[in-house]
Amino acid sequence: MKLVIAYIQPERLTAVKQALYEREIYKMSVTNALGCGQQKGYHESYRGVDVEVNLLKKVRLEIAVNDEFVQPTIDGIVEGARTNTIGDGKIFVLSLSECIRIRTGETGGEAIG
Repeated sequence: MKLVIAYIQPERLTAVKQALYEREIYKMSVTNALGCGQQKGYHESYRGVDVEVNLLKKVRLEIAVNDEFVQPTIDGIVEGARTNTIGDGKIFVLSLSECIRIRTGETGGEAIG
């Protein structure tokens, strides 16, 4: 079992979800996030005052998958999120030691579904 965490551009969320649905990956958690990487933010003028914006809007996806779905999940995220520009995002894959479905008490890969 693995936990796939991805940070992507907010406007690419729909494309990523569609790419994952095509690969039969339906369960995910989506959270708004702020952050910056290589693009380092930007400057803007607001009412005549120069403002430096360091933290940019991102979307964080968390997807718990069984081992056979790790690569299709990664491929779907890359396909949906890639624009070939700085700021497309990052994907992290972590080992998941345990998963428990609260309703039934199932554990492991059965609980992920």
